[in-house]
Amino acid sequence: MKSQEEQWLLAEKYDGVKTDEFYADCKALALGTPLGYLIGQVPFLDCTIWLDEQPLIPRVETEFWVELAIKAIKESKRSQPDLFAGNKRPVTRVLDLCAGSGCIGVAVGKAIPESNVDFAELNQRLLPTIRKNCEANKINPDQYTIYHSNLFESIPADTTYDFILSNPPYIDPAIDRAEESVKSHEPHLALYGGIGGMEIIEQLITAAPALLAPGGQLWIEHEPEQVAAINHTAQEHSFAVTNHPDQYQVVRYSILVLQ
Repeated sequence: MKSQEEQWLLAEKYDGVKTDEFYADCKALALGTPLGYLIGQVPFLDCTIWLDEQPLIPRVETEFWVELAIKAIKESKRSQPDLFAGNKRPVTRVLDLCAGSGCIGVAVGKAIPESNVDFAELNQRLLPTIRKNCEANKINPDQYTIYHSNLFESIPADTTYDFILSNPPYIDPAIDRAEESVKSHEPHLALYGGIGGMEIIEQLITAAPALLAPGGQLWIEHEPEQVAAINHTAQEHSFAVTNHPDQYQVVRYSILVLQ
């Protein structure tokens, strides 16, 4: 695997030229530094996501459900009634919560340029990275707002969203399937979700109804062991919930629809 990763590193960062810097990066790779951090960016759907300040590296499991969320958002737009002659429709508002690199919101904004996509991220150091990814993927500056926010805390009270999409910290420290390189190099703040991995998830499910439009949807990535707790909390807060597998047939995300 390292040999393949070295080939990717050589091609993507060094244009095939084996410099002293390349060999230094190979040593870092051998010591566990993730390839994405060494190259500086990763693909996510049809976007390029820069990893300045080393946010959580986007995973293919996240890519899988975000692609489905984009399809759902497009379908919801088609089902909205015309406002007036000329087929003008209301703008769909989307929030990327616990945004990290901003990969989720950037992918939505690029795929649906007529949408409004906001980002909420607790780590202030990552806000310029989110902005860089918006600019690199040609998201219209009028299309998005970036909030330095602990979940919904800094989002204006009168704001409502049609879709909230979140890959929150959800690893249960008691199970902790994360690879050693992930534990050593990726931000623990973005990985671990407290007792049962559910502390952040429960907070966002509890608070989300106040920011969702009627019939709005909350999409959450999570561990398969958390399904029962998610369903219980969702039903307590007026959500209908369905749980879904990722491409590896692991139950990886849930869709909560406000009733």
